[in-house]
Amino acid sequence: MVNEKPKLTLEQFLRLPESDRSLELVDGEVVPKMSPKFFHSSLTTVFWVEFSRWCDGLGRIRVEWSVILKRNEQDWVPVPDLLYVSYDRLSKDWCEDAPCPVAPELVIEILSPEQRFNQLASKAIDYLNAGVDRVWLVFPPMRSITVFFADRPPETYRDDRLIEDELFPELALTAEQFFEKAGI
Repeated sequence: MVNEKPKLTLEQFLRLPESDRSLELVDGEVVPKMSPKFFHSSLTTVFWVEFSRWCDGLGRIRVEWSVILKRNEQDWVPVPDLLYVSYDRLSKDWCEDAPCPVAPELVIEILSPEQRFNQLASKAIDYLNAGVDRVWLVFPPMRSITVFFADRPPETYRDDRLIEDELFPELALTAEQFFEKAGI
């Protein structure tokens, strides 16, 4: 007979002691997040810098900030590589040492060598179903960014194709610019 591990509740997960690794709550289980390598870290930095310039006064862009969502009607606490949440969704004066309590407008996930694109694409759909408006999947081997939308099919950006989105007015860069700025 196989003994199933008891599922953690959201409250139990949030009370876990601090860890030197980022942890996610998925289907009631604690899942450690992979440690980033050079490409991943470099791209994360570039996305943070570019979005920080753009969102000054509009909202927050944060690196590895966990967010409380629902997935398949269960509590889900993923740790996206980056997330952007506007002050319209989470007021400017909100200041707690806690996970993001609302679905952000944008989640950016950067594919690590150990991951497969299909895994992250499935996670992108989970984010959209949980109320996130956009999910950017960054695929370093192809130097591409696939944008998942809540209301239309995903689009893949490569080379000099400009990423423009009504959700982020005046932010316009190409996938190649992100990779070049990251030095990869």
